[in-house]
Formats: sequence, structure tokens, C-alpha cells
Amino acid sequence: MTIRVLNGGLLTTVQDLGRYGAQKYGVIASGAMDAYSLRVANLLVGNQENEGALEITLWGTSLSFERECMIAITGGDLLAVLDGEKAPTWRPLLVRKGSVLQFKSPVKGCRAYVAIAGGIAVPEVMGSKSTYLRAGIGGFRGRALQKNDVLMCGKSNQSNLSLWNALSKSDEDVPWAVNYEALVSLKQEQLIRVIRGTDFDRFDTKSQTAFFSQPYHVTTHADRMGYRMEGTALSLAAPDELLSEGVTKGTVQVPPSGQPIILMADRQTTGGYPKIGQIISADLSTMAQLQPKAKVHFQEISLEAAERELLRKEQVIHEIKMGIRFKELYS
Repeated sequence: MTIRVLNGGLLTTVQDLGRYGAQKYGVIASGAMDAYSLRVANLLVGNQENEGALEITLWGTSLSFERECMIAITGGDLLAVLDGEKAPTWRPLLVRKGSVLQFKSPVKGCRAYVAIAGGIAVPEVMGSKSTYLRAGIGGFRGRALQKNDVLMCGKSNQSNLSLWNALSKSDEDVPWAVNYEALVSLKQEQLIRVIRGTDFDRFDTKSQTAFFSQPYHVTTHADRMGYRMEGTALSLAAPDELLSEGVTKGTVQVPPSGQPIILMADRQTTGGYPKIGQIISADLSTMAQLQPKAKVHFQEISLEAAERELLRKEQVIHEIKMGIRFKELYS
């Protein structure tokens, strides 16, 4: 089964949940910016949650399906159009041979995900199919997709086949879809929850207060490596030189300009800027869906509350998984 790229769009890459265990060698984690959307997309077509899928950014991507297949589109609403009609999202979808899927423009959110039954047949590098653009490894030849690239699909498993058979029984669209709002929000003004960073106490009182009380905006300097924010400038209580130390997805660093930088999926492995906060894991997918100029309000939350919120969302994923399994067995 093959999919031909008619237009690679602004940025389309193969991503899974990331490449872990090699950061000590300077190899970044990469992976999906919006992990919840990728996981659900894979579940909807019967794949393992960590299977590689396409991450599509903002607009322009166009794909031609050279054989019939089953896909799921999740994440942001980028005006997905299948053969000239608005494509159903957040549910499995049978695509006929010769069909063309296009992503026209962002309506809500910033990134969409397309999972294909059987996954995408690209080699794993250090245990992951994720594309690490700066190093040119993983994904499809270590780069973003381009016109005339051809993707091969992996071998279908029993879950893929069961869902395919369930969908094939009816000529009508699937009458159900996942309610994604319990996992990720696509609104462009967000309350993003943060725990105090390791250097929070190094900032002066005015900056500590401003970070949690004043709005910040996503600038146009926002990509898979990090989001530069714009708002009230933050400053240390006293000049200080810090040693570089490990950082992770969602770390909020403050460079000398005083404008925060939020590290994302393609973040570096270490950083030397003071860290005022850490976005909680449960809110990272929502952060990843913010477009440039989106407004963010940071809210302080305790580590214990952050853990509870993460567990709550994992329970939502579990319920989605069980619901899809039920459809697979009894449709």
C-alpha cells in the first residue's frame, strides 16, 4: 500500500511518541508535538499508540492514496478535505483508491495527525520512527516530506483488520467519533498550568508575580524546538551565571531578553538559561496546538495536582481505548 505526497505543505514529518534513552549522547527525543492526538489517531485505526503517523503543520499538505486504506485524522482542524468534501475527523475513515486528502488552512489549532492502519513503514532509528530534522535521522529519510515522496504502509494486525471489517459493513459514515475536548483544547486563548521551575526563586518578586498574572503571546518564532513568548519581561533578582543542566518538554527558560521560551518536542538536551517554570505534562498537547499570536495565561499548580491531572487524562485515553475495542468486537 502506498501514499504519494502531492505537496509536503509547510512542514509534514513522520513522528511517534519519541526517541528516549539517548539524550545522554546528545540525541534529542523528538516525537509528536501533540502526543494525545497522535495516540488517539493510532487507536482509531487499530495501531499501537506509539506507531508512527504524519504530523501536519498549519497548511498545504496534499496526499494521494494509491490503494484503499483506513486512516484517522486528529489534532487541530486544518480544514481537511477528502476528494473535495470536508473530511470526518477523530474517527476511523475508509479512503478509496485514488482519493486525495488535502489540508487547506488552520481553522482551529496548529497541527493535525494522520494515522494509517498498519502504520508507516520507515526504519526505526534508536527505537523510534520520529524525524529528527536537524540531525537528518528517523522518519522518511530524516527530513520533512516533499512532493513525489512515496510512503509505504506497514503490515496490518488483527485490530486493523477487525476495524476495517466493521467499517466495510456499511456504506454510511461511521456514526461515532472521539470527544477530544477532555484531552486537548484548540482554543487560541489558553490557561496553561505550570509548576515552579528549579530557578523560580532566582527571579525577583515582580517577575514571579508577573509570570502568573500577566498574559503572554506566542510569537512567530515558534517551531518544534520551542515557542518564543512575548509579554512582561522577567528578570533575576541578581545577576547570576548558571551551569547548563538537563531540560525537558515544557521547560520554561528565560534568556537575557526577559521573554520566556517554552521548549517543545525538538528541544535541546541541556540548557543554561534560568528556568522559571515547567508546563505540566497534561497541558503540553494544548500548548502544541497554539498558533502564533495566541494568548496564554500561566497558572501555578502543585506537583501533586499536576500528577492527578495526568492520571485523569490517562483514564480518558483508557476509556477511549476500551470504547474502540468494543466497536471493533461488536460492530
